Amino acid sequence: MIIVPTINLTMAVTVAVLYAVGFYLLLSRSLMRVLIGVVVLGHASNLLLQLAGGPPARPPIVGTDPAAMADPLPQALALTAIVITFALTTFLLALGYRSFVLVGHDEVQDDVEDRRIGRQKADPVGLGSDEGDGDDSDDSDDSADSGAGDRVASTDDAVEATATGERERP
Repeated sequence: MIIVPTINLTMAVTVAVLYAVGFYLLLSRSLMRVLIGVVVLGHASNLLLQLAGGPPARPPIVGTDPAAMADPLPQALALTAIVITFALTTFLLALGYRSFVLVGHDEVQDDVEDRRIGRQKADPVGLGSDEGDGDDSDDSDDSADSGAGDRVASTDDAVEATATGERERP
């Protein structure tokens, strides 16, 4: 008797939905959502491996018909995926706890250095900035005339100051 594996449409849709939800949660900024996304992806992987293993069959014991035996490889891979998901979950829990203790929330902020590099790539010649133009006379006159309280920071400067924890002093 040969068992022909069939694709269960309900299980295939369930795996697809689990992968979609897992990747959606992984792309969010909250570390707790990333953790839940990793767990959901782990469950989706386990379900996919069990689905790929085919329908249940006889245990692989010596002396039985090899065609009627279940393939042990998907089961071994699912067990390995469970262990990897558990290890990654504990690591992300420790990372989230450490982030919450240090920052007070679990949301990942933008990297200030990445923003600076992005602005440099957007304006490689330096046409939009005063940095490095060689004319320091205008810059020194402007800074001497204006006081510290009169300075208005741009949106990017305010975001960078908030991300690095710096505050403007009066």
